[in-house]
Amino acid sequence: MDFAASLSNLLDGFGTALTPTNLLFAAIGVVLGTAIGVLPGIGPAMAVALLLPVTYGLDPTAAFIMFAGIYYGGMFGGSTTSILLNTPGESASVVTAIEGYPLAKRGRAPQALAAAAIGNFVGGLIGTIALVLLAPLVASLAVDIGAPDYFAVMVLAFVAVTSVLGRSRVRGFASLLLGLTIGLIGLDQMTGQARLTFGSLHLSDGVDVVIVAVGLFAVGEALWVAAHLRQKPEQPLTAGTPWLGREDVRRTWKPWLRGPVIGFPFGAIPAGGAEIPTFLSYVTERRLSKRKDEFGKGAIEGVAGPESTASASAAGTLTTMLTLGLPTTAVTAVMLAAFQQYGIQPGPLLFDHEGGLVWALIASLFVGLVLLLVINLPMAPLWAKLLRIPRPYLYAGILFFASVGAYSVGGQVMDLLLLFAIGVIGFVMRRFGLPVLPAIIGVILGPAAELQMRRALQISNGDLVGLVNSPMAVTVYVIVALILAWPVLRRLLPRAQDREKAPTA
Repeated sequence: MDFAASLSNLLDGFGTALTPTNLLFAAIGVVLGTAIGVLPGIGPAMAVALLLPVTYGLDPTAAFIMFAGIYYGGMFGGSTTSILLNTPGESASVVTAIEGYPLAKRGRAPQALAAAAIGNFVGGLIGTIALVLLAPLVASLAVDIGAPDYFAVMVLAFVAVTSVLGRSRVRGFASLLLGLTIGLIGLDQMTGQARLTFGSLHLSDGVDVVIVAVGLFAVGEALWVAAHLRQKPEQPLTAGTPWLGREDVRRTWKPWLRGPVIGFPFGAIPAGGAEIPTFLSYVTERRLSKRKDEFGKGAIEGVAGPESTASASAAGTLTTMLTLGLPTTAVTAVMLAAFQQYGIQPGPLLFDHEGGLVWALIASLFVGLVLLLVINLPMAPLWAKLLRIPRPYLYAGILFFASVGAYSVGGQVMDLLLLFAIGVIGFVMRRFGLPVLPAIIGVILGPAAELQMRRALQISNGDLVGLVNSPMAVTVYVIVALILAWPVLRRLLPRAQDREKAPTA
């Protein structure tokens, strides 16, 4: 399909998406997605799943337009709680909490929210344009990526995130090991052997990622705050001005534009959705920043880059789902079920058989992004006022919604017990200075990395060369080696600071 035909089909899609009824469904999706994304533990995937029964009587086009709004709205809503409460609403906004929450504590919550909202818009816009232009090419590339490549990319994610977070690499890898251990719980995907279940049938399915993320972040943070409320008098947090200043824009425009370069390709390949590219975006911004000392204390680049990356990654995941019928995230998996509910099978022939619906869906992504920016950017000061709620009331509410979110995952009391047990682990990790993020990475990507490694070794009959038998895998391992060796190389190389201090003629 050439560019002229794609553009013509997209214009027809806009004609459908901009009808008053479909515009209303897009707005409903954005508002619902943002509202649900704000609640800890209830992300966009759960929102789409809950709304599936409601859409039985709707026209398929209207239903998918609303789902697209929920997708992007949920991603922004997740970043809101990451910034304000250090509690990601969903996994794609985990990285945002690293810099967003310190920014909020410094009284710059509206700036962080504005950087996130604009980053979502820019990343989603560029990603959706790439979806229109590059879908066939990306689909063909994704088909050629094998198990060794997937495993190498996941190893890169493990090493990158543990190397830049926390006070020491030892603590980072200890946190990663803890996450990988939690990820092992359940039945072996290839042999069916029970691992770390201690005879519990409930643990045979493993521990849901939502419970782990909400436990470590929301419950762990609530317990940590509760333990220190009486030791440190509560300081009122100021909301600050609601817009980005000139200096903020100067620091964020490059991360906004770099985000889609990382996010869209990673979203389009089955490598964990938005988790890996957001981590890599954060690592990149930290490496490129001229203000490395601000990272960990509230660097706005650490919000702008990952948010733009996550939004572009969402467009990439839709590319793979629409062209290959291959969902790479929980949301696209639910959307695939929604397609099948209407008797539609995504794949290479979808654009031919259901062209009207697909192009209306793609056009609605542009509409949803604009609505997201228009609705949420002016509300940045309103969201920031959440910080003025007294800490005991605020964290009591967080524990309530965290419990509701965990219970809604499986409807089991055991899930609540697991939630608070993992919350205690999160509290202990904060007590001993272990970063939380590597543990989340281990839980999310550990099982998938193990599966891809074993597939690669099966193909090579157990020969370790099977893990490095492709150019992409070799390239990724070279990057991993450079990241691990960088502290040593930095000591051997002449220090840039000494050169700067040298007198100039």
